[in-house]
Amino acid sequence: MWPVSTLRTGRPGANLAALRDHNAAVVLGLLRDAGERGASRAELAAGTGLTPQAVSKITARLRDAGLATAAGRRSSTGGKPATVLRLVPGAAYAVGLHIDRDAVTATLVDLGGTAVATRTAPLAFGAGAEAVLDTVTTEVHALWGGGTAVPGAGTASAGPATGAGPATAAGAATMPAGGASPAPAAGAGTAPVADAASAPTALALPAALLGVGVAAPGPLDHRHGVLHRVTGFPQWDGFPLRDALAGRLGTAVVLDKDTNAAALGLLRGPRGGGRGADSFAYLHLGTGLGAGLVLGGAVHRGARTGAGEFGHQVLQLDGPPCPCGRRGCVEVLCLRAAADGDAPRAARLLGIAAANLVRLLDIDLVLLGGRTVLAGPGPYLRGVRSELPPTVPVAVAPGGERTVAEGAAELVLAPLFGRAGPAPGADEDARQDETTIDLPGGM
Repeated sequence: MWPVSTLRTGRPGANLAALRDHNAAVVLGLLRDAGERGASRAELAAGTGLTPQAVSKITARLRDAGLATAAGRRSSTGGKPATVLRLVPGAAYAVGLHIDRDAVTATLVDLGGTAVATRTAPLAFGAGAEAVLDTVTTEVHALWGGGTAVPGAGTASAGPATGAGPATAAGAATMPAGGASPAPAAGAGTAPVADAASAPTALALPAALLGVGVAAPGPLDHRHGVLHRVTGFPQWDGFPLRDALAGRLGTAVVLDKDTNAAALGLLRGPRGGGRGADSFAYLHLGTGLGAGLVLGGAVHRGARTGAGEFGHQVLQLDGPPCPCGRRGCVEVLCLRAAADGDAPRAARLLGIAAANLVRLLDIDLVLLGGRTVLAGPGPYLRGVRSELPPTVPVAVAPGGERTVAEGAAELVLAPLFGRAGPAPGADEDARQDETTIDLPGGM
């Protein structure tokens, strides 16, 4: 039985040689959680349940790989002051893509999960695969390889990322060293955001792009990277979006449903809107309506990535037709009310559907997002809150319009910190995420 951690790691360590990568990922995850304050080796040992000797070996490898660095010493209360270690955010990056029905948002984030550049461009999802792939590829190249510079020149290049499909086993891309602050490449639709924390400038190796996380409308199969009959766009049924993008971009690609990606980001990302809740629902009302579910501290996708099709519960028998083929779905009812300018009615409909979900699954927390909610959150907060039990809090998800894109980047980053995929020895068929991101230096 694994030792119980005293810090929240998401997964404890284990003193087995076969779990070398896992233990390094758990330690790296604690350093990420510690942020600028950093953590001593003793704190890392207490937080993982690993021996001090094991932690010393792991942290030495992390420092050699450029993923961690010394950051001063703790004040001594007697004895030698402890060295503090800190994650190097600029050691590697990931791109998160939110592919919506009418726009694509691309966000570049560092290892700490902080967004350093974001672009949004129009997208016609119904224009066909080639047009969509062209637009998405252009936006990714504009963020990475199109002039965006990384402070401190990054550190070490990362190992390959592997996935369920053959096209996802590409190695990590690298970028020439640069000294300027990160900023999006020039072009229409660019929207700079806050710079990431600067990495130490003594490191001279190029930063690594670990991969691209893609959040797309569902339903889809995240294991095989294939879209199904996206509501309103049945022509995408069976399209291998993950492998097609991996072929275009030449790097690892992970695909998941937009609401699942958002839920993962809220659970594991630096904004932590859902952190501390054993269960929560992220309800996204934008061009459609869906839910990302976290149950038992993990994203719940279902056996076929079918969980979270929240918008297609029927609230009105013989109601207006929905693009899914049914009638009276809460999605079509909400979107019609919002289009008519009746936000209170749209909010109450959303609240009734949310109450069904809360009572069915005993959800602890409800988070709201999506452009329709963000355009005027007040009525939606009041409307949903009025339908839920008073013990269930309702809030707008942090991250605003970048919630889904930042969650998509977390699809790539989470495995690096031991926070996605199966526990060691778990049944392969039970794994939640098919992608493994290797640590630099063969770790």
